[in-house]
Amino acid sequence: MNEKTSKLLDRSLFDFYKDALRIAMFHPAWWPAAARLFFNQIISSRKRRAMLRQNVNVPPFLIISVTDKCNLKCAGCYARNLHAGNREQFSTQRLHDVLAEAQVLGVSTVLIAGGEPLTRPDILEVTAGYGNIAFALFTNGTLIDDGTIDVLKRQKNVIPVLSMEGLVTETDARRGEGVFLRIESAMVKLTSSGIFFGCSVTVTRDNLHIATDPAWVDALMKKGCRLFFFVEYIPVEPGSGHKVLTDSERRKLIESASLFRKKHALFIAFPGDEEQFGGCLAAGRGFIHINSSGDVEPCPFAPYSDSSIIHTSLKEVLSSGLLAKIRDNHEALNETSGGCALWKEREWVESLLK
Repeated sequence: MNEKTSKLLDRSLFDFYKDALRIAMFHPAWWPAAARLFFNQIISSRKRRAMLRQNVNVPPFLIISVTDKCNLKCAGCYARNLHAGNREQFSTQRLHDVLAEAQVLGVSTVLIAGGEPLTRPDILEVTAGYGNIAFALFTNGTLIDDGTIDVLKRQKNVIPVLSMEGLVTETDARRGEGVFLRIESAMVKLTSSGIFFGCSVTVTRDNLHIATDPAWVDALMKKGCRLFFFVEYIPVEPGSGHKVLTDSERRKLIESASLFRKKHALFIAFPGDEEQFGGCLAAGRGFIHINSSGDVEPCPFAPYSDSSIIHTSLKEVLSSGLLAKIRDNHEALNETSGGCALWKEREWVESLLK
């Protein structure tokens, strides 16, 4: 990543956390964590720039899939389609090691994914040790019980992000009957306990009208949601290409997210928001993905790897040949219809391993 892109990304992150701090002003219980995370962005940015001068490309984000296990069987799930099989997940101690090193290198935000992260009983014990890192915990919400709430009340830097598809019909059609009501129950628990939380929607041609509806956003905000992720559907399941957004639909989603961002809360459209940084931020330009076995991948939707954090430091794997080749050929990745450029160019990515 060149210095110009690095500065643009740092500026965007600074503005994002500044907006989060503004939202926290209305909730005194959030003040200490919000202020700590905000000022840590400045410190982490300086660390990343220092590493860049040593020719080590440290992204501000890590995406870590801590397990492949899940209590649901959602249609079109990328984790189940791309990471099938019973693989051994990396240990609690190794997860600690990676997060500790990430903090030193300047990683400021970690997205915890799965599977369902809360099927891994040690995950909230691990995050407890890293109060300066913002953790976005992507969960289906069905395993959030009173014990989970008690832990989250103490760890205000861990932000649960509840995955849904819009309203009850769309959510239950993909995730299973009764799941939407369980998500709403989790929202009630989180809000009544004063916990900052978000929602994530996989946006398809079928639910775009919901995701871009101001009334739907207002309803979720009244339930306590303050962070929204709009993730464009990637057709990892054979025969699902008809669900992918068209170019005009992608523009509508990006424009809606921008308008909501100005009026409401924190909105992230992925990969649409990457366009302002020159396209795809995978392979270390903005983030990398570590799968549940410890393999380092350019992106969750590009399950190819030439390195692992099991026996190698994070600093070393950030300089892996595969990641470097993708960054060096970044012009080959155009974010067009279908969202993820790496998914569309997966044969090219795989060829880089040969």
